[in-house]
Amino acid sequence: MTPHRVRVTHELVNAYDMLGKMHVLKPRRASAEAMTAFHTDEYIHFLNRVTPETVEELTGHGSRFLVGDDNPAFEGVFEFCSISAGGSICAAERIASGSADIAINWAGGLHHAKKREASGFCYINDIVLGILELLRTHPRVLYIDIDCHHGDGVEEAFYTTDRVMTCSFHKFGEYFPGTGTQEDKGRGKGKGYSVNVPLKDGITDGAFISVFDPIIAKILEVYRPTAVVLQCGADSLAGDRLGCFNITMEGHAHCVQFLRKYDIPLILLGGGGYTVKNVVRAWAYETACALGIERDIDPNLPWNQYFEWFGPRYRLEVVSNNMEDLNVTDGLLDKVRTTALQQLQELAGAPSVGMHDVPRQSIGDHLGFRNDEMERRDDLDIKLAQHARYVYDLQESDTPSDTSDEEKSWDSDSDESRPQNPKKRMSILTGQYIETPVYDPAQAHGYEQAVAPHGYPYGYGGYSYGFAEFDMHGAMYGQNAKRRFFQSGARWDETVEHVVAKRYGASPLPRSTGAVSRMMENGGRHVADEDMEDEW
Repeated sequence: MTPHRVRVTHELVNAYDMLGKMHVLKPRRASAEAMTAFHTDEYIHFLNRVTPETVEELTGHGSRFLVGDDNPAFEGVFEFCSISAGGSICAAERIASGSADIAINWAGGLHHAKKREASGFCYINDIVLGILELLRTHPRVLYIDIDCHHGDGVEEAFYTTDRVMTCSFHKFGEYFPGTGTQEDKGRGKGKGYSVNVPLKDGITDGAFISVFDPIIAKILEVYRPTAVVLQCGADSLAGDRLGCFNITMEGHAHCVQFLRKYDIPLILLGGGGYTVKNVVRAWAYETACALGIERDIDPNLPWNQYFEWFGPRYRLEVVSNNMEDLNVTDGLLDKVRTTALQQLQELAGAPSVGMHDVPRQSIGDHLGFRNDEMERRDDLDIKLAQHARYVYDLQESDTPSDTSDEEKSWDSDSDESRPQNPKKRMSILTGQYIETPVYDPAQAHGYEQAVAPHGYPYGYGGYSYGFAEFDMHGAMYGQNAKRRFFQSGARWDETVEHVVAKRYGASPLPRSTGAVSRMMENGGRHVADEDMEDEW
């Protein structure tokens, strides 16, 4: 899943002189704001800060965000995510505006990422972000996944809506992520709009096409999508290191050719694929299929920077092997196809969408948030920002043990939405289930509960002013308060008739203007309690 696959693919596409037949764009990187269209604020904030050195602390020793060994923290993870997501969002914008009929982002297709955590080498779900952009102008979007692994992240995101139909062709059994049965059809308004085609090891071109063509043709007839997103995960190719199918390059590219005949706006995305030279061959050939020149290109590879990688045959091909096809025994493939077609037959028809004015730009663009980020602040803005950080103690503390309020706030959703029992997850590398440790704030760094001199517990973010004790959410201790992300801690205290603004894990606020000035002189660190008593 390294970005090097995309670099080699680009080089081979250029060697075949296909770049001149396309409009090549350099999309802007997705901002953190754009990623929160699907992902939670705290997860995006985490990705922006995590490093290999801080991953244990920030993940609560592997209990949140990056669970298991499949999703390691590496230098530049946020940059990688912003590039991948930015490409898919830009592709969706080109399709939505009518500037292109087919858009390609081989760096996208990370279909396992969830709303608040990474999964299966996928950190940001660029597919969901791209589809959300399409839904601004398209009433119905069809998502097709031909990766060897089930597209669980995308299915989960649109499981309760009929605006997006998901269809996944994948290996099912003791195989990551362990989801995608034909009983998973959607829920609520989205019931019937999640189609799963579980397959077994060794499926060949003929068998795969025998289920792909009739099912997709029926979906196009019944659902009538106005845009299609095709995830071309290449781990379904024969000989893949983690895959278990026996599909050739031509059989894989048949999906692109089949959809191109319907003249529906199409986005092609990458995905899995762990035998790099075969991934590059397939995506280069499918680029030719998108251009309609697959019969004109030479099967003998042209010279390029990575020519030696493709030995010993040096041909644009991924051949099948002698794997046994377990899908043809006992009529299993016929049963799967019949069940999927029956599900589609039960749908009432293409769901309608109410007429509404399509905004020409996002709220952030309209209000100038993105433009403001690009403009350089003047000296006055910088000085005012520094002064505000000193006054409100928002800058990072000089004390190593202290952490900012943004670092300690991570849960923006209600507590009821989080599972109370440990959730089992499967490893994409080993195929074995792993136990997820339960996140315990009392055991995490910076969450130690202290006891105030007067006997009241400070707790996480607690403080003492000599009167009623409140937790970090403004509720008195003993009440069941829920933690929120970016929630203000300011409250009106009737005892002193003053607004009390507390910080997560911060020291008590100074009680006079003299203490404020001394705190500023002290580099933002608080003044001793006895000094504040004198000022008080």
